[in-house]
Amino acid sequence: MKLEEQIDQALATLLPGHLGIRIEKASPEEVVGSLIVEERLCTYGGILHGGSVMALADTLGGVGAFLNLPPDRRTSTVESKTNFVRAAKIGTKVTATSRLMNKGRTLTLWQTEVRDAEGNLLALVSQTQMVVPA
Repeated sequence: MKLEEQIDQALATLLPGHLGIRIEKASPEEVVGSLIVEERLCTYGGILHGGSVMALADTLGGVGAFLNLPPDRRTSTVESKTNFVRAAKIGTKVTATSRLMNKGRTLTLWQTEVRDAEGNLLALVSQTQMVVPA
């Protein structure tokens, strides 16, 4: 089974699975994932809820941080900042790419671009992941 399939399977019963987040590519330097905008993920007016965008970005940054962990460690988000640029409507496939910007001994910094099917930037997220004992 491919790494991406293993990750999807591990997340299936957790929030990312319930949101429909799919991992398309996963490496220690970059994680790509997507979701389809469904009514249940939206706010008033049929547009993707900001919390759904943040959950997508946090999931990808967390997966990337996990792929960088030394043995007997886990990771936790300690800071996240989101700039919302554009809305996504029901039926839109939203794809996010999370890139490792800095890898320290105890903190990793990830930047995630969230885009629609046409490549328009929807949100830009910066997040810091802490490495902690398991």
